[in-house]
Amino acid sequence: MELKVGVITHFYNKIGVAVVELSEPLQVGDTIHIIGHTTDLTQKVEFIQMEHKNIERAEKGQGIGLKVNGEVKEKDLVYKVTD
Repeated sequence: MELKVGVITHFYNKIGVAVVELSEPLQVGDTIHIIGHTTDLTQKVEFIQMEHKNIERAEKGQGIGLKVNGEVKEKDLVYKVTD
């Protein structure tokens, strides 16, 4: 099962970091699935950054930096994979 947790608002290709506007909490260790027009990527959350500081958990409404293992695009949707 998957729960929508946010949307990609920007992608820094050179460093592989996506900016995500969260609609639900997300934490390190969660498995996410990013889906878009040309995107289909599943991975574990390795780190979350906010204002250039690593954090373990981000809350609804926050904008975070997320390392991604592939190319994503603005407006791609981010889902948390749940059991």
